[in-house]
Amino acid sequence: MADRNTPTIPENARGYEGFGGVVGRTTSESEPWWPDEKSAPPGAPNIVVVLIDDMGYSDIGPFGAEIDTPNLDRLARNGIRLSNYHTTPVCSPARAALLTGLNPHRAGYGSVANSDPGFPGLRLELADDVLALPEILRESGYATYAVGKWHLVRDANMGPGRNRESWPLQRGFDSYYGSLEGLNSFFYPNQLIADNSVVDVEAYPEDYYVTDDLTDRAIGQIKSLRAQDPTKPFFLYFAHIAMHGPHQVKDADLAKYRGRYAEGWDVVRQRRFERQKEAGLFDTDTPMAERNTEPGYDAPPWADLTAEEQRRYQRYQEVYAAMVDSVDQSVGRVLDTLDELGELDNTIVVFTSDNGGTAEGGPVGTRSYFSQFVHGPVPPDWERDVPHDEDLIGSSELGVHYPRGWGQASNTPFRFYKGQTFAGGVRVPFVISWPAGLSRDDQDNGVRRQFSYVTDVVPTLLELAGVDSPTHRHGRPAQERDGVSIAEFLRNPTAESRHTEQYAEFGGHRGFYRDGWKLVSLHTDPAAVDDPTWELYDVTNDPAETRDLAATHPDKVAELARAWDEAAWHNTVFPLFDSPSAQSRRRPAEERLSDPVRIVAGTPTLERYRSSRLIAYRDFDIEAEFDGWTADAEGVVVAHGDPQGGYLLYIESGSAHFVFNAYGRRQRVSGALPAGTTRLVVHAVATPAVRWGFTIEAVAGEHSSIIAKLDDQVQLVGMAPWTGISLGLDARGPVDPDVRSRRGVFRFGPTLRAVTYRPGIVRVPVDVRRGIDQAAEASAD
Repeated sequence: MADRNTPTIPENARGYEGFGGVVGRTTSESEPWWPDEKSAPPGAPNIVVVLIDDMGYSDIGPFGAEIDTPNLDRLARNGIRLSNYHTTPVCSPARAALLTGLNPHRAGYGSVANSDPGFPGLRLELADDVLALPEILRESGYATYAVGKWHLVRDANMGPGRNRESWPLQRGFDSYYGSLEGLNSFFYPNQLIADNSVVDVEAYPEDYYVTDDLTDRAIGQIKSLRAQDPTKPFFLYFAHIAMHGPHQVKDADLAKYRGRYAEGWDVVRQRRFERQKEAGLFDTDTPMAERNTEPGYDAPPWADLTAEEQRRYQRYQEVYAAMVDSVDQSVGRVLDTLDELGELDNTIVVFTSDNGGTAEGGPVGTRSYFSQFVHGPVPPDWERDVPHDEDLIGSSELGVHYPRGWGQASNTPFRFYKGQTFAGGVRVPFVISWPAGLSRDDQDNGVRRQFSYVTDVVPTLLELAGVDSPTHRHGRPAQERDGVSIAEFLRNPTAESRHTEQYAEFGGHRGFYRDGWKLVSLHTDPAAVDDPTWELYDVTNDPAETRDLAATHPDKVAELARAWDEAAWHNTVFPLFDSPSAQSRRRPAEERLSDPVRIVAGTPTLERYRSSRLIAYRDFDIEAEFDGWTADAEGVVVAHGDPQGGYLLYIESGSAHFVFNAYGRRQRVSGALPAGTTRLVVHAVATPAVRWGFTIEAVAGEHSSIIAKLDDQVQLVGMAPWTGISLGLDARGPVDPDVRSRRGVFRFGPTLRAVTYRPGIVRVPVDVRRGIDQAAEASAD
């Protein structure tokens, strides 16, 4: 350091604070200085967390599946399986808890990141004082990458100019590529994000599949880092869009599973359970839960189905199995990359799911995924399963989901599904491998039955990596984590879990675990949300929750019920919703998303949620402006949606053509345009019965004429249209695949100036709208 003869800086000088060198009037009498770069502890491992969406406990080989998962088998052979790992019942809460170590309501995610009811436990955006794992690791010298599904951003904040504080880059990731949504198409994603910007895709390649795209990006991130820095450790958060519906898969993967599920879900469940016991996940005398029989959750015996039902239902499971296989292939490609770089041994790899398998396909499954979402008081002729050609199940043309009988098979040996606090909703597979740091001897089968919870992931990874956590975020004290490290029993199979109790709540369903006892309730009546009917299980000896002990242990029920109440206040769970409509509320500021908008030619595809606000439940006009149009000018005027539902207005051979795609049912009308047409208007008139009638009007000079009509069409509501509004082409997923096959995106020429949307009167009753929206928002997770 400088001595007393060192040049001094005058008191009025600015900008030198914190400088560790010497500053004189010239460089010859000064000494340069550079701050230390952040660096990880010597030998710090890479960390890869692979999070799957809606995958049940038994859906991979290490947890009993018959599905081919050689790469996950390899991870399990070299690693550890947690047979008693728990998560939240649904997606966004699980992701928030996994990335922060906070209980979900404290993190602001008591539900999925779509609505905004206006209460602290349901901010549905990460708060300023919530510290995320990538922020901690980046501060400690790690490179941090994320690919895949995010769903920690409210849909109202996915558009340009909106708040990005809960986007991945603002939460500690150096780079992000994927979907902010709760779900997406596997062949035609409605919107992809690269870092903080929308990827302006017009059409995806013919061989596009989103799992492959995400895997390519993940591997590219790793290789790019190693080309730049051979030693810097990295954190890769790979959050697959699979296995969330709509289920779609490549033909090559599907062919492998044709005919493999003819025996049905009852046989599959039993065989998976036997393999689970053989693997040591459960004792040999452990009972398996009976088939769900509760109304709304029931799964019929496979033998009671008709031959037609059995044929179609096994098709759905073939698609699901092929998707699991594709995820395993993705994991294998990442592992092979690490192996090629010589880093696999010193990489912590975690593989798990956000929640259990789902029943969202209903009792019979669906070939029209977004129409299945439309619940509530809709007309009795509403089609939840538009009867498309069964040969298209799994293809890009349909959005499908399996019946809930396969959902319970996914959750073998448990009861219920995603969304409920019973084991089927919250117990999922968990594999962790780190050959250099978690080796085991020949006496250790690699199975751990100690209780653990999703909030334990952050403190465990930090302890294993030897990384300390900051106490503040952006100058504010960070919220204290709820999770605890499970590193001790990962290393020592006889060590006890320090996570001895845990509350659960979603949508009025409740659960509470303490020292091997579990109190749980199934919510059925909003008016009785705060008066639960409790069931009690000894989950140490009865992990599948088959014997309700509430009647014989009333004192234990009372004890755990009090504990649940205390935990609920301690974790920002209240208020509970005794009115379904309250949970689907939106903040008043969102009302402006329904204001009229003029979209000029060349505007990128409008974001999905903003687009939906212009048409949902209401009358609307779409007015296209032309400048110098002649019969030679043709192409798409406006497109909104994709194969799962939407509408398309295009001009070809001097005629205007309007296509309405009602969840895969396409109707077409057309009419010749008069010479000198300057405007083309689509008038949509809504009815209280959730229908639309369309009139197409052409304007030439002072004259206007009706050129086509289409009456009595079901409205596109819930999550449809899934792709936003495109002007001058049909971008991303085609509303009409026939037009796409003939003309591609069918770009319009320079005579199209703009398209104006004018939303009109909302005609669908408020109780109908809220019922539909609530069901859709809960399903889109």
